[in-house]
Amino acid sequence: MKIDYHTHHARCGHAIGSLEEYVQQGIRLGLDQLGLSDHMPLLHVKPADYYPEMAMPMEELPRYVEECLELKERFKGQIDIRVGLEGDYIEGWEREIEDIITAYPWDYVIGSVHFLGEWDVTDFRQVHHWEGKNVLEVYRTYYDAVSKAAASGLYDIMGHLDVIKRFGYHPKPEEMEELRELERAALSAVSLSGRAMELNASGLSKPCAEMFPSRRMLEEAFSLGIPLTVGSDAHDPAKLSEHLEKARALLYEVGYRELAVFQHRERSLVPLTL
Repeated sequence: MKIDYHTHHARCGHAIGSLEEYVQQGIRLGLDQLGLSDHMPLLHVKPADYYPEMAMPMEELPRYVEECLELKERFKGQIDIRVGLEGDYIEGWEREIEDIITAYPWDYVIGSVHFLGEWDVTDFRQVHHWEGKNVLEVYRTYYDAVSKAAASGLYDIMGHLDVIKRFGYHPKPEEMEELRELERAALSAVSLSGRAMELNASGLSKPCAEMFPSRRMLEEAFSLGIPLTVGSDAHDPAKLSEHLEKARALLYEVGYRELAVFQHRERSLVPLTL
């Protein structure tokens, strides 16, 4: 089964392409399941006072869901559309996040940590925030948030678990053992939560030049029995499923033989084939 569970379209402001263009591209690529999973609207920062084009406006959220459901019905028999959301985890805003999640008929919700306070660590326009920072301390803060996100029970899939490495900032060589402890603690939190996680192939196109998460984290996830799904994190229909053959191959090498898929927020497993 060919799947891609992580995509973004023009409503989020920093992607291009309509939802229907993603669906048409998915059909051309022979995808069996396509997950539409755009960004949750901003909650803890005021869009007008923040960086532009970060996420879809709140008033667009119902229209996004309506369009996803319409496409799901219209293209039934050609491609199986799954309606999703990438929901930021923001400590202290769990109630507001839950209100959004429970208000709509999602097939799945991806839980991702993008923000440390008001710093979006995945935004190239905010890389300057690394200046003068203790890199290991930033990693500690990030993985603490990941563990809390997993423990919150809000999400079905934990997204790009080590995206903190995106711009190539890494702890010092002598700090690597603590980094691995931080990674193991986050993975343990995912395992205890019973949630799945994704192998996000987009990291191959980023400065870190490595998928999210790394192979060592995938091997630990496999040993913990954490189910995996895959996503391209495409922000352009032309990038749909980019690097996913490599992602599936890596999962197979690690030992995975099944992928997690979702419907009505219920998880099932399908064979992983190369």
